[in-house]
Amino acid sequence: MLVFLLTTGVHIGVALGLTGFLGILLSINPQAALAQLATVPFSTTNSFSLAVIPLFILMGALASQAGLTTDLYKAAYRWIGRVSGGLAMATTIASAAFGAACGSTIVNAAVFTKMAMPEMTRFGYDKRISAGCIAASGTLASLIPPSILMIVYAVITEQSVARLLVAGLVPGLMSAGIYMLGIYLFAKRWPELCPVPDETFTFREKVDSLKGIWGIGVLFIIVIGGIYLGFFVPTYAGAVGAFGAFLIVAFKRKLNRATLLETFKDAGITTSTIFLIIIGGIIFARFLTYTGLVRDISDYMVALELAPIWYMLGFVVLYIILGMLIEPIGIMVMTLPLMFPIMTSVGYDPIWLGVIAIKLAEISMITPPVGLNVYVVRSSSPVPLSLEQVFAGVTPFLLMDLVTLGLLIAFPQIVLFLPDLMG
Repeated sequence: MLVFLLTTGVHIGVALGLTGFLGILLSINPQAALAQLATVPFSTTNSFSLAVIPLFILMGALASQAGLTTDLYKAAYRWIGRVSGGLAMATTIASAAFGAACGSTIVNAAVFTKMAMPEMTRFGYDKRISAGCIAASGTLASLIPPSILMIVYAVITEQSVARLLVAGLVPGLMSAGIYMLGIYLFAKRWPELCPVPDETFTFREKVDSLKGIWGIGVLFIIVIGGIYLGFFVPTYAGAVGAFGAFLIVAFKRKLNRATLLETFKDAGITTSTIFLIIIGGIIFARFLTYTGLVRDISDYMVALELAPIWYMLGFVVLYIILGMLIEPIGIMVMTLPLMFPIMTSVGYDPIWLGVIAIKLAEISMITPPVGLNVYVVRSSSPVPLSLEQVFAGVTPFLLMDLVTLGLLIAFPQIVLFLPDLMG
């Protein structure tokens, strides 16, 4: 039933919730199913940990309203625009930096499509490479804290939000670094697809461009530095970050009633969409738990006594296949109640596993046929684009993502050394 609803275009939150409700109704009784509808929406969203999601979304919306994305892109372009593939590398750097204030891959991709796509096209970049770079770079917001997916994972698996956010920092920066290296090698091999602009800048102009990026630096230091040093928990950090972004918008004199209302409306819509998926996922997970399916499958898989790497390979394949059909939050709320006990019981660290799951979710954002970032770039682009062109453009970045994923699996300390320092 769930597969049928998803393939017919029903919203994933509704599909999960309806399937779970009917499953409980048929396997237990109607009273138990109605009790879930009566209690789960409030008990799920009435969570101190989940309160950070709308706060981080609001912080990103306000940061975008302040024009921080434009300042980031201009600064990155002035410093490395003359390098082979420099415009694409500048887009990657700016996307990674904006991810430190946004937390949403879709918002990141939409913002940079409107800003970077016309510029890259104007300088002669192949449209496929430009679109692929923007779609892939947007996924960096999933790993680089603050990350909404990290919070969803933490709530579902009952792990520390703070440790997960800190754990994503180095893998996120490493992903951005591998993207940049790949872009440079690609531009060297096919320079006609990534021409070097003729425009040059003096050293003073480069330094002056850094004045516009102070806002992102301040937000990142306050939010992530505050969490890492223990000054406040993630929810408080989200509130401080949102208020800091509000002050930055006011300082730059870009605040008025219309823009403020629009910002709050957009943040509210995004938050509601995410919460609907989480509520539906919790009802579906309770159905799986009540019927004993989670326990039975977990016991069976562990009893096989396979080497841990085989369980990890199955986890990776499952996420990549589901990522072709379902968006990341839906994948996590569907699979984690079943897979998390199995993966941790065979010895995998839950924090490290969270980063692997987020990296796989990043990959799912650009895989066909339902790579959400691809559709966002296609629909937001001021330059005419086809889906085929965008999917062709993200293919080299998918290969880079697989390299990053392999390194994270082979060397877990890349993920764990920073959260281990927190104590």
